[in-house]
Amino acid sequence: MATVFGATSTTEDVLSGVHLQGKRILVTGVSAGIGVETARALVAHGAHVVGAARDLSKAEKATAQVRADAAAHGGSFELIALDLASLKSARASADELLAKGQPFDVVIANAGVMATPLGKTADGFETQFGTNHLGHFVFVNRIASLLRAGGRLINLSSSGHRFGNVNLDDPNFERTPYEPFVAYGRSKTANILFAVAFDQRHRSRGVRAAAVHPGGIHTELARHLEPGVLESLIAQIKAQVEAEGQTFEFKSIPQGAATSVWAGVVATAEEIGGQYCENCHVGKIVADDVAISPISEGVRAYALDPKNAEALWKKSEEMVGESFA
Repeated sequence: MATVFGATSTTEDVLSGVHLQGKRILVTGVSAGIGVETARALVAHGAHVVGAARDLSKAEKATAQVRADAAAHGGSFELIALDLASLKSARASADELLAKGQPFDVVIANAGVMATPLGKTADGFETQFGTNHLGHFVFVNRIASLLRAGGRLINLSSSGHRFGNVNLDDPNFERTPYEPFVAYGRSKTANILFAVAFDQRHRSRGVRAAAVHPGGIHTELARHLEPGVLESLIAQIKAQVEAEGQTFEFKSIPQGAATSVWAGVVATAEEIGGQYCENCHVGKIVADDVAISPISEGVRAYALDPKNAEALWKKSEEMVGESFA
């Protein structure tokens, strides 16, 4: 009987007894938080992990324990440069991997930013949509041929996708007022829809894709918020859930990374393919007009809508000026 995991399960819980020798896994965003823990847990079970980061100096320091655990448990670790806010960087990084030609069993698109001030990427896209979605869209699609049959793409999303559906008529907030969390929500919805469309395109060769919500965790992701904003949000959430007779607690980083590794190397492909996962299981769809508590589980229907996913794919190709079969 398969072990049942949940919100408090850690990376070590879900990987107990799992041997990853011979597996090559790519993880973006390995300079802090969940990305570092994801890489550490995987190498500690024998995997070879390629970690991608914008700031290699910061990543080198942040992954000291990753290298130590790799040496102690038969895994290995290397770093590559990747700035997802620059399509030039995304393409160059992908091209380097293609030139080496070494396949991957799993790609975990973990990197991202949250609630940034209004800004633009190097290519003129709204910062969050450009970094969280379009950067990964180009990078992952360019290296898709390196994913082995039976491989997986895992996109880091968030319950924050509930802040808003993608707006394909105004993705860069050129005609609508900018709100940091609305922009974040759109980018996280895009992460789910990208997984849905990628899964549809690659499942015939045995490659599946899923999106995951790590849970509420204290990480560097909140670094762009103005002083006091995070504290105010937490107070609002606690007040709401307490009024509903529930409690709110942050997850630890090993608990937050657990769903990424569960979906990537533990769950069956059929179970997670084209789905949204949270707390180490597949999330249930909640209709768009149904209220959801901030700490309740569930994914909005628009985020898993195949037609919405196809529309986003086409719009993304148009925005980046590149088509992917």
